[in-house]
Amino acid sequence: MTIELTEEQEMLRASARDFLEKECTERVVQEIEASGLGYSPELWRKIAGLGWLGLVFPQQVGGSGMDFVDLAVLCEELGRAMFPGPYVPTVVIAGLTVAEQGSEAQKSVILPELIEGNTIAAVTLDEPRPGSPGTAFGPECVGIQAALDAAGFVLNGRALFVNYAGIASTFLVPARTSTGSGPEDGITLFLVDSAAPGITVTPLTSLSCDNPCEVALDEVRVPREDVLGQVDRGWVPLRRSMQIGTVMLAAQMLGAGERLYQIARDDYETRVRANESARDPFALEYLARLRRELDTCRLAAYEAARNLVAGELGEFDNMVVNAWKSSTTARADSATRGVI
Repeated sequence: MTIELTEEQEMLRASARDFLEKECTERVVQEIEASGLGYSPELWRKIAGLGWLGLVFPQQVGGSGMDFVDLAVLCEELGRAMFPGPYVPTVVIAGLTVAEQGSEAQKSVILPELIEGNTIAAVTLDEPRPGSPGTAFGPECVGIQAALDAAGFVLNGRALFVNYAGIASTFLVPARTSTGSGPEDGITLFLVDSAAPGITVTPLTSLSCDNPCEVALDEVRVPREDVLGQVDRGWVPLRRSMQIGTVMLAAQMLGAGERLYQIARDDYETRVRANESARDPFALEYLARLRRELDTCRLAAYEAARNLVAGELGEFDNMVVNAWKSSTTARADSATRGVI
C-alpha cells in the first residue's frame, strides 16, 4: 500500500534516513541505553542543526513552518532508526502547546531555545494505573493541585512515570486550579523550571531508555506569567497536543515495525539462499500477514496526520486509536516473532 508523499517529503525521508543510518547506529543506541540519560546530547545538537526540532514551528521563531504530515515522515524515520530521545514530549506536546497557547513573550523566549536544542521539556502526565490495559490519560488523572496566592500559584502533588524528567530543563505541568461541571474543567497549564525549589525528581527503574521518573512538587511557587494559556481552560489545548503526539508515536512505531519486518524478511531470504529446503510456506504467510498489518498501520497513521493538517477532528479520536493500535500490534508482532 503506497502513501502519496510530495517531492519535498520524499527528500525529507531520504535525508533523514541517510543521516540516521550514519549517526544513530545500533551501537550508538546501545551506548545511549547504557548511559542512563535516555538520549545523546551530541546527537540532539546535531538534529537541532538539521532543523528537525523546529520542523513544524513558525519561521518567525526559527522554525521551518512545515506540517504534520512532514512531521509524521520524520517520526517514522526516527522510529526506524530506534532514535532515543525526548522528541515527542519536547517538540510535539510541550513545544506545540507553547506555540498555540503561549503569550508572545513565552513563545519568543521558549521556542527558539527549544529549536536550537537548548531546552528539553517533560510533561507531567500521570496515569491512574500505568501500563494497565485500557488505561489512558484523561482529565480525571490530573492530580497536581494549584492554589492561587498573592504572588501567583502554589503547586502540590506528584506525577509518576514522567518520561525524560531527569534531563528536562522545563516541565509542562497540568494542574487543577478549580472544580467545574466535569473533570476537564478547572485545569490550568504551567511552565515550571525543573530546578525550581520544591521539585524532587526521582529516577524509576525501567526496561525502556526513556528515563522515567517520579516528579514531586511540594509548595512550588509559579508566577502568573508562567501560566500557559487561560486559567481553568488548559485541558482542550493539552488534549490537542496529546492527540498530535499519539499520531507521531504511531508513526515512530510504524518505522520500528518496518525495521523489524525487514530484519525478519532478510533473515528468511538469507537462509533460503543458503539452503533451498529452508523454504517454509508458513513463514511466507507470516511475512505476508505482517506486511498487511504494517500497511494498515501506515494508512491509519498518515490519514490521521492529514486530518490534523485539515483540522478535521470529527472522527479524529477513533483514527488516533486505530493508528496507535495498528502500529503497536504490528511492532509487537514483528518484535516477538520477527526473526523466523
